[in-house]
Amino acid sequence: MQKIKVGFLGCGNIGGGTWQLLQDMHEDFLRNFEVDFEVKKMLVRALDEKRAVEVPLSLLTTDVNEIVSDPEISLVCEFMGGEQPAASFMLAALNAGKSVITANKMALSLHWYELHEAASRNNAGLYYEASVCGAIPVIRTIKTAMTSGRITKICGIVNGTTNYILTQMRENGLAYSSALEQAQQLGLAEPDPTSDVEGYDAAYKLCILSALCFGAYAHPESISRRGITDVDITDISIGSRLGLSLKLIAKAEKRDGKIFARVSPAFVAADNQLSHVNGSFNAVLIHNHASDDIFLYGRGAGAYPTASAIVADMIAYTRSGNVLGLYESDAEVCKESTDCSYYIRLPEGHTHECSVCACEAFGKDTFELHHIILENNEYDVLLTEEISADRVEKFCTAVNASVCENAVVWPVEGRI
Repeated sequence: MQKIKVGFLGCGNIGGGTWQLLQDMHEDFLRNFEVDFEVKKMLVRALDEKRAVEVPLSLLTTDVNEIVSDPEISLVCEFMGGEQPAASFMLAALNAGKSVITANKMALSLHWYELHEAASRNNAGLYYEASVCGAIPVIRTIKTAMTSGRITKICGIVNGTTNYILTQMRENGLAYSSALEQAQQLGLAEPDPTSDVEGYDAAYKLCILSALCFGAYAHPESISRRGITDVDITDISIGSRLGLSLKLIAKAEKRDGKIFARVSPAFVAADNQLSHVNGSFNAVLIHNHASDDIFLYGRGAGAYPTASAIVADMIAYTRSGNVLGLYESDAEVCKESTDCSYYIRLPEGHTHECSVCACEAFGKDTFELHHIILENNEYDVLLTEEISADRVEKFCTAVNASVCENAVVWPVEGRI
């Protein structure tokens, strides 16, 4: 039987969930894997802080060195969140020869090379299944089941907070601010929701996924990013009438040696599986040239779902302490998207002028004009065939010049 002594960096929502899951599954792990995980120390901000789960006071410390410098602790689980001091503490643990498991997509994506290099140099493991999509085993699928072919595209809903907000706007007609407030009341959104609603969280996760899929690292700042704060309930309602659902989509595609990556709200057609992913759930579509499309769906956040991914990595560690991969070259990331279809809501009262601009920019046979009536207000919407982002930009420039109002433009995933 293996006895593994573990150190926790943090004991908040996810750390507490992991502690509880280890207690619940202790006998199962002994029986099924012949492994006994003993949490020896937990780093906390204050010893007298109230916690969601009851933890023996003897396990708590406010000194990270009690974990990093303890020769008995071979595995460190990081639950602190944020970039620092989490990244520095993980590097210290790796440099001490300890393997690290983390759910921290921000620290991981911003310090990708440093963490992987430290793990490789010290023959330590670096595991991060929980950093993307919570309980969904997307990283393990990419690194194991899909290695027999080339992954050319990954596309998904990787942020549960924004998916919940957009679902409430579509299904219950809530304005963005009301849907956000509801998400905060339920604990799905932070008091400061910027990372989620501005797309940063999704960009961190896409950085990790694209590195795993394509073997080259793309810094989060190189990924085209747009959040949901300027989404209008009018467009969500029009989209529903047209059979389209608006989602915050994270997408990366490798084509001709370049990576095209973006995080943006996009309409999803009904024949795309992502259109049926609602509430706080996550889902990812991965295209492999040998196995075609693989669809993964499940809980993307929460104490227990995320803890399940952490503990799965702990089990993986008992079988192999090797690092999951080292990535030595930066990817050439193109911020402009590959060709896709677009939803364009025309400025009110200027349908004719905008249609002329569309014919000049796209060609008269490349779009459909729809007249939608909502609560006695009529809206004109173009749905285009697959065209380049440059042509859409040309159209918007022409509209701005002739109409002096902006058209509303969102990409569309899936066939129209």
